[in-house]
Amino acid sequence: MSRSVIRIKDVKKIYQMGSEQIQAVSGISLNIRQGEVCCLLGKSGSGKSTLLNLIAGLEKPSSGAIIFNKKHIERMNEDQLADFRQKYVGFVFQSYNLLPTLTAMENVTLPLIFKNVPLQERNERAMEMLKAVGLEDRAHHKPHEMSGGQQQRVSIARAFINSPQVVFADEPTGNLDTRTTYEMMDLITALAKKNNQTLVIVTHDLELSDYADRIVMLSDGKVERIEDKTQGEGEKE
Repeated sequence: MSRSVIRIKDVKKIYQMGSEQIQAVSGISLNIRQGEVCCLLGKSGSGKSTLLNLIAGLEKPSSGAIIFNKKHIERMNEDQLADFRQKYVGFVFQSYNLLPTLTAMENVTLPLIFKNVPLQERNERAMEMLKAVGLEDRAHHKPHEMSGGQQQRVSIARAFINSPQVVFADEPTGNLDTRTTYEMMDLITALAKKNNQTLVIVTHDLELSDYADRIVMLSDGKVERIEDKTQGEGEKE
């Protein structure tokens, strides 16, 4: 069995809304393995996106531990978190999050700029990624000149260009039609499997969970059930 790349121990996230406390994540413990496709599945308000933000270091837990490669990310300051995300993490968002004034190639090279990779190498690697996602002929197009599916391909190329250990995808196909949805899921899972990268997908769509090795079903901020397809049986947590 693959080793755990992320270990989540009794994590809670509480938001203060006026005089009321909202517990978005209620004491979740979970291990995510190197090279697996893990799906966080649940309805709106189940806590799945909050949990992803906590694992990715975008938010701090109210309590509990999140250990990524033996490093406690809940103890990191903002500079350390930025460095951690740059080194280890890629993101694919529902809304693509491309910069509208930049071309496809320029958007894909952004993570490499932050790592001070020289211009020629940046452009060569970006073109390789655009070829991998079938968009080499759109390298010099800006987002408004591309379809939603093409924009999401650019965002996938950007997420994978740094060869991150883990890619987080938050409702990655939420704005796409059915056919394009399956194209994107085939693409993103193939890229991750090819390089033994961990892929954590957040979705409310049961059909997308078919792509996962393990489905973590969330409800009211808790793990309701885990279905591990590598073992062929469900387990309660």
